[in-house]
Amino acid sequence: MRKTLLTAAAGALALGLTLTACGSGPDDASGAEGPLVVGATPTPAGEILDYVKKNLAKDAGLDLDIKEFTDYVLPNTALQEGTLDANLYQHQPYLDEFNQSKGTELVALDEVYLPPTGVYSEKVKDIADLRKGATVAVPNDVTNEGRALNLLAEEGLIELKKGAGADASPSDIAKNPKNITIKELDPAQLPRSLSDVDAAAINNNFALDAGLDPRKDAILLEKSEDNPYNNVLAVKKGNENDPRVKKLAELLTSPEVKKFIEDTYKGSVIPATAG
Repeated sequence: MRKTLLTAAAGALALGLTLTACGSGPDDASGAEGPLVVGATPTPAGEILDYVKKNLAKDAGLDLDIKEFTDYVLPNTALQEGTLDANLYQHQPYLDEFNQSKGTELVALDEVYLPPTGVYSEKVKDIADLRKGATVAVPNDVTNEGRALNLLAEEGLIELKKGAGADASPSDIAKNPKNITIKELDPAQLPRSLSDVDAAAINNNFALDAGLDPRKDAILLEKSEDNPYNNVLAVKKGNENDPRVKKLAELLTSPEVKKFIEDTYKGSVIPATAG
């Protein structure tokens, strides 16, 4: 009887340890297995991830499943809901604003690349040639609209109120010497708006998707120095220690990916790491 009880107790202890291991919290992530499902916009994030999947992931023991999105909202809601394990497409100011407005708990890991926003036009070849009363389209989400307005302000086309910052809106325009009309549009619609407006501030991924070359076609382009808009690999809070995510972060900031970005985009997308 005593031997039987000891055997049963040992079995119960082993079962308890097994259940504890299976119930590890996301911070431990010791049970993370299977493909790492990563959301991305097609260009450049999807292309960078595809390069990693085809050239680096297998040797690193990482199975990547890439899901592409054509908007800026769904990749974050899917990440919060758990249908994605990570995403790559956004900068820190957008992530912060999304968390605040949507009540999500998403965190940024490594910075990967800078996709400079540019102003494009089918009407003029130089930003200085914009006519008085011109219509300039900008993204309608808070952080990218502020980014576009600050870009216009840096060029002297408008002047923003003191302290307007990264979340500036048209109501923050203090001076408008050319009486420019700001037209707010969904970011994905901006390339298609070029025939209807005098110019449009277009996010890099949508510009590239539309066949625009930021280096050649932009009449005004963001500079990389001291730029807060590097795009980041993001996860839901608590999953920062998932070993698959850590492995992907290492690959995305590797010398190989740096070279791929430089060779592929030739300055229209800039690696965030020296590698």
